[in-house]
Amino acid sequence: MNILLLGSGGREHAFAHKITNSPKCNQLYVAPGNAGTAAIATNVDLGITDFPAIKEFILKHSIDMLVVGPEEPLVKGVADYFAAEEETKNLPVVGPQQLGATLEGSKDFSKQFMQRNNVPTAASATFTKETIEEGLDFIRQQRLPVVLKADGLAAGKGVLICETLEDAEQSFNEMLLESKFGSASDKVVVEEFLKGIELSVFVATDGKSYKILPEAKDYKRIGEQDTGLNTGGMGAVSPVPFAKGDFLQKVEEKVVIPTINGLTKENIDYKGFVFIGLMNMEGEPYVIEYNVRMGDPETQAVLPRIKSDFVDLLYAMGTGTLDQYKIELEDFYTTTIVMVAGGYPGAYEKNLPIEGLESSTSESITFHAGTTSKEDKVVTNGGRVMGITGKGHSIEEALSNAYTRVEQITWKDVYYRKDIGQDIINYGK
Repeated sequence: MNILLLGSGGREHAFAHKITNSPKCNQLYVAPGNAGTAAIATNVDLGITDFPAIKEFILKHSIDMLVVGPEEPLVKGVADYFAAEEETKNLPVVGPQQLGATLEGSKDFSKQFMQRNNVPTAASATFTKETIEEGLDFIRQQRLPVVLKADGLAAGKGVLICETLEDAEQSFNEMLLESKFGSASDKVVVEEFLKGIELSVFVATDGKSYKILPEAKDYKRIGEQDTGLNTGGMGAVSPVPFAKGDFLQKVEEKVVIPTINGLTKENIDYKGFVFIGLMNMEGEPYVIEYNVRMGDPETQAVLPRIKSDFVDLLYAMGTGTLDQYKIELEDFYTTTIVMVAGGYPGAYEKNLPIEGLESSTSESITFHAGTTSKEDKVVTNGGRVMGITGKGHSIEEALSNAYTRVEQITWKDVYYRKDIGQDIINYGK
């Protein structure tokens, strides 16, 4: 098959790595891609929401399947666009149609979907500028801390955990009255705080059948011991020790099955990934959020653990034949360390030369994210620059292999967390 993959981050390099290792892939194009995808596929200068230009490319290059990495094109209706065009109506697209993508595009829609389909989640209420006084009253009735969520897409930064009433009231006003997150905070979801251990469960679905992929735990804060500002993700580990038999069975019965059944019942055309952000509260799963694509950097930890053919999985999702696909997993651990630009998630420099890429180890995979090539040199081109995934027979071994590779790569003011996975190692001790 000739395959077109949309996106440019570490998730997309991990997808490209898996797709190009499949004998089912003839030619992979990545739009727009990064320096890592350029080494294994053909990068294409296309905007990920320029649907007419993407269509023209698909027809010109005889593309057999479109795989959508990030959420923005999905929320803007990329799957609907190709389904409605006569020349592309039969093209398998991996990614839900616009209504399904609203599970990520609107926190309010997502919460209502969970409530309608009896998916366990935190109690919440949604407010706008017009109902701000009711919202402030609602906040004052909550136990602290309280969670405020921008309704729309905010690049992973629209969730605030407020420890004091003063902070909650001020942030709520800033979100609604001062557009703290732009139009994403025209509506704000106020939610009870769930105390427990977070993890992510990934589900592949064709809208009828589903396959549960390896779970992962990611690390959002910039600072060690989970301090400082939220980021897009500083690392990930898979599998997660506390997500064993009994708990994962509860996740499947109480969360995955009601979610897939809800999509069917509500006639939501969903051929893609469901990323379920969960809280393990004393052994019971509660859904924090849905995302409608794979996570980043969790993908870089999850995909290397899939043993069965990945292109077969994508094609089965896109063509509604997932019930015929058998998923097989590797039995090793993976850990991903994200290397970022100095200053991230605030202001940071770009175009810094990256050294040490020519060396490599067999126990690790180097995934590019914010990189590009200039004059035959790989340079930084974003906040999260690379994700290094180590493999091992234990989390300790996987971490050791990841950090060995991390220490070989450098650029000016590079930063990474040195404590990824330590909470997992110490879990239960």
